Amino acid sequence: MNAPIKTRSKARFEGYHAARWAEPVVMEMCCEGRRGAMFPPAGTDVRLPAGAMRKKAPQLPQMTEHDVLRHYLHLSQMTLGMMGVSLFGTCTMKYNPRIGEKVVAGKNLAEVHPLQHPDTLQGIMEIYANFSDILCELSGMDQFVFQAGGGADAAYTHACLTRAYHASRGELEQRDQIITTIQTHPCSPATANTAGFEVITLSLEENGYPSLEQLKSVVGPRTAALMVNNPDDMGIYNPDIKEWVRIVHEAGGLCFYDHANFNGVMTRLRARELGFDACMYMLHKTFGAPKGGGGPAVGAYGCSKELEPFLPSPLVKREGDRFVLDEDRPLSVGKIREFWGNAPQVVKAYAWALAMGAEGLREAADISVLANNYMDKRLGEVKGVTRSNPGIDAWRMEMTRHSLETVTRDTGCTVVDISNRMTDFGIDALWLSHEPWLVAEPFTPEAGELWSKEDIDYWIDVMEHVIHEAYADPDMVKTAPHKGAIHQLKGASLEDPERWATTWRAHRRKNLGV
Repeated sequence: MNAPIKTRSKARFEGYHAARWAEPVVMEMCCEGRRGAMFPPAGTDVRLPAGAMRKKAPQLPQMTEHDVLRHYLHLSQMTLGMMGVSLFGTCTMKYNPRIGEKVVAGKNLAEVHPLQHPDTLQGIMEIYANFSDILCELSGMDQFVFQAGGGADAAYTHACLTRAYHASRGELEQRDQIITTIQTHPCSPATANTAGFEVITLSLEENGYPSLEQLKSVVGPRTAALMVNNPDDMGIYNPDIKEWVRIVHEAGGLCFYDHANFNGVMTRLRARELGFDACMYMLHKTFGAPKGGGGPAVGAYGCSKELEPFLPSPLVKREGDRFVLDEDRPLSVGKIREFWGNAPQVVKAYAWALAMGAEGLREAADISVLANNYMDKRLGEVKGVTRSNPGIDAWRMEMTRHSLETVTRDTGCTVVDISNRMTDFGIDALWLSHEPWLVAEPFTPEAGELWSKEDIDYWIDVMEHVIHEAYADPDMVKTAPHKGAIHQLKGASLEDPERWATTWRAHRRKNLGV
């Protein structure tokens, strides 16, 4: 079970086991009368609005400070996410510098509030304005906003701007279709549909992307916008993208560039120079800000001068040597989320971009593409691993989608089984694919500029070893993980609304009958 990995590299598995504590939920650990802190009695002169006073004390765990500290330390030791080698494809996950965390924890940001008078917020407003300038330089756009709460939110922002733009021209009723492709991130068709548009999805052809003829067949007077990402998650760049934009513009539509896969093309291309009207970057992916648990995230959305009047409010603007919040914008789509968005994430991304500089960004893109093609070559030599669009012999960009279909057919071990077993060697669970799965049993590694050659080799060595295990002892792989904090999680209860609970009250009601 723990035999050394026999691979071409010098990397060897020397022993790994995740921490394991028999840790109940915190509400089950209370002991009557224990306290972490003692507060003075509130007294009788409690000034609260009518109806605000509780009739019963809240159900809170009664524990000492030490008990609480030890409990959460145990939980942290059992958390595996992003702790091993994590080649998290399509998300360009990278190291989040600790200096960014230190900066945003300081009182100059942590203790301010967006409803303060703008005169007291000049520093953060200057950061917003400066970072907008950086992203405008990278994209060719004229203005960025940071209100959107992630990539999907930024795509929705564009769908809203598309409505507002065509409405201002009296063409909204006519232009009710948005064109995308099957390999575009699902947030684009989903948000276009949410905004009330009919979605037309183009299929991939032998070159790995839809042909110009297919695009031309659906573009017309009903076209409101094109929403695409390029390169796509299979690592293929569409060389006809300028012609795509020209065709849509001639029909009167807008063009939106989803830059989720920007890591491999940083400083190599600018969305506006390709003709796009708007684009977005995910600061929690490409720009070194952290992401976890569904947030905090920022989808930086930028657009041309023509679309700027429709941007969400407020905009941070320069007026001489001061900065102001421009909220007098009658054509604005309003707010996409509260206030200006997630300011700490913007500060972290701004610090990262300044530290990298233009030359650093260019080098990072080069390393990202180089690392991906190195992985592509090595993975192509592993038994049972194939890649998407195998007939296309061109270099891929910063990621390539691969398939374990052959392994599954031969052994019965799925890509999820392989992933579970790889965690036994300190490898974070690998990224599979966005839906729909165009490639059977997919996985999509992406090294970016972060991981060393030794880390990449070890990741591939572990996959090769686990695939060998699948052929020799498939049950070993199917029952993994064996060295995690827990073994396989049975997720049936997560799909049962009669059992899952997100609060202690719901848990007591549903599972304890209290």
